[in-house]
Amino acid sequence: MAGAYPRDDYAALPGRGIRLHYRDWGGDGPPLLLLHGLSSSSRIWDLTAPHLVERFRVVALDQRSHGRSDQPDDGYGFDDVTADLAAFIETLAIESPTIVGHSWGASVALTYAVANPDAVRSIVLVDGAVFDLSQHSTWDEAEPRMRPPEIDGTPVETFVGFMRRWPQLKDIWSDQLRDIVLANFDILEDGTIARRLTIENHMKIARAIFELRPADLLENLACPLMVISCQQEPTNDEARRWQKLREDGLKTLGRVAPDARVVVMKDTIHDVPIQRPEELAQQISDFAG
Repeated sequence: MAGAYPRDDYAALPGRGIRLHYRDWGGDGPPLLLLHGLSSSSRIWDLTAPHLVERFRVVALDQRSHGRSDQPDDGYGFDDVTADLAAFIETLAIESPTIVGHSWGASVALTYAVANPDAVRSIVLVDGAVFDLSQHSTWDEAEPRMRPPEIDGTPVETFVGFMRRWPQLKDIWSDQLRDIVLANFDILEDGTIARRLTIENHMKIARAIFELRPADLLENLACPLMVISCQQEPTNDEARRWQKLREDGLKTLGRVAPDARVVVMKDTIHDVPIQRPEELAQQISDFAG
């Protein structure tokens, strides 16, 4: 339903001390909860969600310090963010959802589903949560790769111009994509951008991702699982490194979760919800419908 529009709202989480923002896309089918990745927001699902509402009740969440949600100084390990998720699901009385997580959101979905096996109908991991970073590097090696660039204070139009020229986005750029990208930032009175997720808190999440052991979680997962792996022909050493991580992760998945449905999307960037939203929505619908 291309004309679907969300209702923006907030949930105050009992016992958590924070409010989380979410986009309620409506729909009358089984509940589908969408989780974004690190330094992203619920807006990354804006192109995908309209294709899901005909079959599902769709809600996209802003996790702590992302999008319009509150920005506490701590609570960025998986114990805390999955406790946020549990409180959010309880507050909205969402019964047995399918949880779709992108990137870091996939790790949150997996961690939550293992800890709450009776609360989840199924999960979809979109290009995340199946490879173990610590098996391929030390934290000292991984930390600079996972650290985001210092861009606070950049004029908004300078930043937008850079993003429009970014090879992964230039062919799909639109006014709607501009809004999706800028939803990750505050626009200050002087016309510059500021991160909503500080670099310090970003790195707390990055360290938690590095220390996660996905194979142990996947081996103990009780609900149905679909994994979507986004792959491109690597053009440099860093891209080849990530491709090797994905390939090794899928091999491990085949060993520890042989019943998982695996979909490899070729020629697809990591941010598949904005590049191939209709195809992603179809894969989700075929699995979770």
